[in-house]
Amino acid sequence: MKTVKLSVLVSALFLLIGFSANAQDATTILKKMDDVMYSPKDMTGKTTIVLIDKAGKEKTREANVIQKGNDKRIFRFTAPSSQAGIAVLSLPDDIMYLYMPAFGKERRISSSVKSQNFAGTDFSYDDMESVPYSNKYNPKYIETEGDAFVLELTPKSPKSSYSKLVVKVHKTNYYPITMEYYDKGNKKIKEATYQFEKIGEYWNAKEIKMTNLKKNHITKMLMSDVKYDQGLSDEEFTVRRLKQ
Repeated sequence: MKTVKLSVLVSALFLLIGFSANAQDATTILKKMDDVMYSPKDMTGKTTIVLIDKAGKEKTREANVIQKGNDKRIFRFTAPSSQAGIAVLSLPDDIMYLYMPAFGKERRISSSVKSQNFAGTDFSYDDMESVPYSNKYNPKYIETEGDAFVLELTPKSPKSSYSKLVVKVHKTNYYPITMEYYDKGNKKIKEATYQFEKIGEYWNAKEIKMTNLKKNHITKMLMSDVKYDQGLSDEEFTVRRLKQ
């Protein structure tokens, strides 16, 4: 009987160690992914946005993006003329502003509307926010699949429109390969695929393809003219600058 009890105790101990290791691995993997995506001191670049409807018809838009650290970003449309000037400012402490030139003033984006799509794309305001994933989600290790670690991310905030994200992280370079988004009913509603390239010492997401499974609609974001570590000032990321 003592032998049986000892065997059960040892098995339980190994299970606990395994669960702890997986939890630690998930936290470490997600942190490394954040380090890859937010390691530059700052970044500027141009974005081509391609909208593809269910019939395959395409619309193209252009935008500029500037970012500093992991919590300051401005995304501004430059073309076509109907979209030019529309911009989103992301700041620390879950603060976001939207500027619409037609109204001539900025609007604070509340948490309750961050699930809405940004300017007709398949990216929500929440998706556009410049915040490390480890700040917003609790990770759980699922498995290793080919060249990727698979993590399940559950939102820390109950206000999130997602019940979870499932992300595949490259085992060697730690950038995301795919992300699956699930609604509150635990149904997959969107999927993003990433293509990365090395620019200097940093990995850059040269293409992000977001597929809206409910609407059968696709948004591609293609990055170009990317420059890093130019010494951008905090003054570039103010409401006053957003309106200029």
